[in-house]
Amino acid sequence: MTIAGNIEEGRGRTVVVGLSGGVDSSVAALLLKQRGWHVVGVFMKNWEDDDDEEYCSTRQDLIDVMSIADRIGIDVEVVNFAAEYKERVFAEFLREYAAGRTPNPDVLCNSEIKFRAFLEHALKLGAEKIATGHYAGVRPDPTHPGRYQLLKAEDGTKDQSYFLHRLNQQQLAKTLFPLADLYKREVRRIAAEAGLHVAVKKDSTGICFIGERPFKEFLMRYLPPQPGEIRALDDERVLGHHDGLTYHTIGQRKGLHIGGRRDGKGAASGEHEAWFVAGKDLARNILYVVQGHDHPALQKQEIAVEQLSWVAGEPPHPAWVYAAKTRYRQPDAPCTIEQVDATRCTLGFAEPQWAVTPGQSAVIYESRVCLGGGVIV
Repeated sequence: MTIAGNIEEGRGRTVVVGLSGGVDSSVAALLLKQRGWHVVGVFMKNWEDDDDEEYCSTRQDLIDVMSIADRIGIDVEVVNFAAEYKERVFAEFLREYAAGRTPNPDVLCNSEIKFRAFLEHALKLGAEKIATGHYAGVRPDPTHPGRYQLLKAEDGTKDQSYFLHRLNQQQLAKTLFPLADLYKREVRRIAAEAGLHVAVKKDSTGICFIGERPFKEFLMRYLPPQPGEIRALDDERVLGHHDGLTYHTIGQRKGLHIGGRRDGKGAASGEHEAWFVAGKDLARNILYVVQGHDHPALQKQEIAVEQLSWVAGEPPHPAWVYAAKTRYRQPDAPCTIEQVDATRCTLGFAEPQWAVTPGQSAVIYESRVCLGGGVIV
């Protein structure tokens, strides 16, 4: 059974598919071949530092890619983008953490590696298009001929448009997302029916260069501990000590090792209010915490966003109401945009947003259309 009919016909044209060894990219390649494309697979090696450790799955992923390619009947090339990744993604990741922010390297990886370095390489191979197993969509803009729109995927639980919001018109014009209209269960079913062993392979999680290892342990390799005080934001009481501001993020509850405290209503009911990270004083190396999930310090109704990137190449109309996410897997929240300048704007939300985190991306939507976004400051 095939449901490749919703994909543009290939007519023998060449598409280069980024194969990761997982079920999503495998099915993307399969559907494109069914639709008449000449499919070439590329396995991107983006990280080399831990190639022989238990946390790195690169070797097994490559074995899976070769098995999939043989089953589908396509050629595969292995391309090493580790140098580009370290320079364009990982170095920025460390700079942001060192500055006390919490970056999202997957956003940068998509814009700089998967849809820039990979696209450039694919064009050299003679490709007309590239494709990936991302859950997102692309279509011609119905109101602006020659322009393209980035769309949310049909499967809202898997939608990855948040991570793709920096893609520009040149990148979208050359990109296919074969899984745009599919649900994950359908993708696994297609893989199983095609005899692809990755149909039941577990999805990869977390940041690609960290894998399944403890995050703090990884950061300590590159950003050494700088111990300091943990203080209550409301009254400056010292509650404990931290290993470094780098290792903490806004809204964090676990790993503070300061326990709960009974007071006021909590004492009468026997409940302990949890502590949450609410801020960082970089100059004094102090980590500030507040008690209670709904503390006002964790609620923001207006946020500043910089490093703006608009999919259309220009900002949306500032007077309209849009929706935005301030982190992945967050429901869309109604907002307005106040354009400050070409690189910075302010988002005003109808309802306060919880634990808005500097360094994360704020991504703006109009219904299913991803308009772009920027970095929260």
